[in-house]
Amino acid sequence: MYAKGWNEFSPISRRELLRKTSTGFGALALSALLAEEYGLGAPLIDGKTHFPAKAKNVIFCFMDGGPSHVDLFDYKPMLNQRQGEEIGKSAVSEKSQSTADRVWLGTPWEFKRRGKSGMWVSELFPHITRVVDEICLVRSMVGEVPLHGQQNLLMHTGRLTGRSPSFGSWVSYGLGSERDNLPNYVLLDNGLRIPNGGWENFSNSFLPASHAPNVLRARNPVMENIMPTDHPAVQRRKLDLLREQSMRFAATTGDSAIEAVIKNYETAFHLQTAMPELADVSGESETTRKMYGLDSSNEYKKFYSLQCLRARRLVERGVRFVEVACPLTHANNSPWDQHSKLKKYHEENCMITDQGVAALIQDLKQRGLLDSTIVLWGGEMGRTPHTPKIKEGMGRDHHVNGYSIFLAGGGFKPGFTYGTTDEFGNSVVEKPTSVHSIHATILHQLGLDHDKLTFRFGGRDMSLTDVHGEILTELLV
Repeated sequence: MYAKGWNEFSPISRRELLRKTSTGFGALALSALLAEEYGLGAPLIDGKTHFPAKAKNVIFCFMDGGPSHVDLFDYKPMLNQRQGEEIGKSAVSEKSQSTADRVWLGTPWEFKRRGKSGMWVSELFPHITRVVDEICLVRSMVGEVPLHGQQNLLMHTGRLTGRSPSFGSWVSYGLGSERDNLPNYVLLDNGLRIPNGGWENFSNSFLPASHAPNVLRARNPVMENIMPTDHPAVQRRKLDLLREQSMRFAATTGDSAIEAVIKNYETAFHLQTAMPELADVSGESETTRKMYGLDSSNEYKKFYSLQCLRARRLVERGVRFVEVACPLTHANNSPWDQHSKLKKYHEENCMITDQGVAALIQDLKQRGLLDSTIVLWGGEMGRTPHTPKIKEGMGRDHHVNGYSIFLAGGGFKPGFTYGTTDEFGNSVVEKPTSVHSIHATILHQLGLDHDKLTFRFGGRDMSLTDVHGEILTELLV
């Protein structure tokens, strides 16, 4: 940093700058401080994104465990015709759980072409079928490691090893805030469960603490973890004292991260009035509540639908990134991880999530919000089109050679199918797609250049996509 002096410009330390401007430190924007220190090009320092944005919010419906692409979106009649036959050496891959003596496993569910687009969708998704013409289906996803933890981290942070900011934190950092009384990044939890890969899936890591997620649990309608125990006037005095002490400490140490802490406390204070009202959906019409499935007798479905409705309410009020977690109904590694009992639990998972996701897309569209909101549906991997042996209660194993996700809204091409797997759904044969490219394309729709959205850490400019990823222009309108 430089200050004007006898030789026109003389270096000035951050500590000295903060001492000289301490009375106004609380009003300094965190992004400006970071830009000065780290030389990063935070997109909203000048109030603009890198280029005009097509969307401004993201809702990620995360289906952890690995939904089976060949049972949901990637119709492969050859599997049923060849069920029970050994897959052979040519179908074996290091990137999936496979040996030559495994056998092909057909799907027990019926597929049909749906909507005007004629997209193949399984009978497991009767509600998503109704909004299929809003969906941009990617059937050529390729992962890196057939392990839940690593693939979860890749999906969320762009890294297999963690220790990097989550996608939600990058979006929050890149776009900034629309509202002072709400966080940029909210995780809608569905069962007090941390998925494989741990909290690092959602962590802000080295990004300022103001870009960390705020957790809202489905089974906590009265918001005990947010509501204050003190009278608001008493709490306000406590926060003022805390702010004063933090500002004094920041001026002494010159640590700009303290400003992020101050901002977090202020956001938390505002949340105590804004979030309970936002989380309470009792004011929604009966038609809307039924559309989402809030009248369901199944507790898991009811609470998942509640979180989908809350997701719409959050983006409606300017929250940048919302992730909706998938509930776990059984003693397993993760909801969609059906190494056995595929039929039972895939049917259950689809029943729980199908109506809420479809209603979310429909509701966003009828409110004029789908154009500005990107809905991303997907897990960290798919499932093998083969199994060790045909028997009762059989399942599918981990598969990253080819699987499916879908996007809707935000300028993604509706009723469109991208990429192809082979006749068994075992590997991608056309337009292989990486997680990094999905990240890069979503950021592009938000007006953010994935190569320029960086933060200086550990001596280098870090980004969500690192040196990977490309804009998938074919997916865009």
